[in-house]
Amino acid sequence: MIDPKQNNYLFAAGGTGGHIFPALSIAEELKKIDKNANFMFLGTKSKMEAYLIPQHGYKFKAIWISGISRKFNIKNLMVPIKLIVSLIQSVLTIMKFKPSVVIGTGGYVCAPVLIVASLLNIKTVIHESNSYPGLVTRLLSAKVDRVFTAFEITKQWLKDVSKVEKVGNPTRKSLIGVSKKEGLEYFGLHEFKKVLLIIGGSLGSTSINTAILKSLELFLKSNIQVIWQTGERDYGRIQKEVDKLEHELRSGLWYGKFIDKMQYAYAAADLIICRAGAITIAEITLLGKTAILVPYPHATSDHQRINAKTLEDAQAAIMIEDHELYQKIETVVLDLIRNEKRLKLMAENIKVFGTPNAGEIIAKKILELIS
Repeated sequence: MIDPKQNNYLFAAGGTGGHIFPALSIAEELKKIDKNANFMFLGTKSKMEAYLIPQHGYKFKAIWISGISRKFNIKNLMVPIKLIVSLIQSVLTIMKFKPSVVIGTGGYVCAPVLIVASLLNIKTVIHESNSYPGLVTRLLSAKVDRVFTAFEITKQWLKDVSKVEKVGNPTRKSLIGVSKKEGLEYFGLHEFKKVLLIIGGSLGSTSINTAILKSLELFLKSNIQVIWQTGERDYGRIQKEVDKLEHELRSGLWYGKFIDKMQYAYAAADLIICRAGAITIAEITLLGKTAILVPYPHATSDHQRINAKTLEDAQAAIMIEDHELYQKIETVVLDLIRNEKRLKLMAENIKVFGTPNAGEIIAKKILELIS
């Protein structure tokens, strides 16, 4: 039974880490402030939320919904049916759980839940992590009670700006507090050489990996140490090429499929090559890390390119288009990593976009909304 005296928080989050992790961060902050609260998450059973959310100790329920493919796909014919079913599932869940507020953090899974909640006059909140808002945020921004964004520029694509407030992206607190020395020791690297960190997302990036593989020997011979998250699929071919390097050069290289403790990798890094997804952007802005951003060219609405361009325009990062990476990466890395003054300037500029207490701020504003 639901206690009517308690606040009940219903989250709709799914599809990618960029939607799920902000929701988890907000929930953690709400738990700190509202000790007796109830939490439930809605998502899909086929995506990462189905195992990630229960791992964090929250109730999870799946609804039958999927996005629309931008290319012709026979599965698109099922979308209207799935939407109707998901609306019914949302009604039943809301009637039973009786949420004090419904919080959506982006992705198609938010649509039916937020629509039902707004029709039932339940308080509704959207957090938009990307600079260019997703379709659900654009369509429902005028219907919900509050929209929290990570970028000021996001307002220009939303209808009712009176409801919109820039607060930043909630990030993991565990990333903060590791020293550069601790980071270098964790990866077995030297103190007096620069460190290049390469992260292409949890699955890795073939285009980034291919460009780095071409330039790896030159970087190592230029006294640049490398920490490289390759992802699963490219690890084998990278391992074969690394084995051909001289033993002395390999001492300046750490590579692996995944980096379990990213706080040590970030702490060690002087320069980062990465995609421009919302969570990565939130982490490097929080920590003030100089970055070369390579937007994923197939991201929905090209939002990664807009994320990267926003930082580049503020001289807070360098953007290289995916198709230019192979030709440009060597020159850009060598010019930047040797320019101490520019490294420091970009690190300072990117900190302006970081919001260390974004999760706490959002949690407090949600409590104000429902009190």
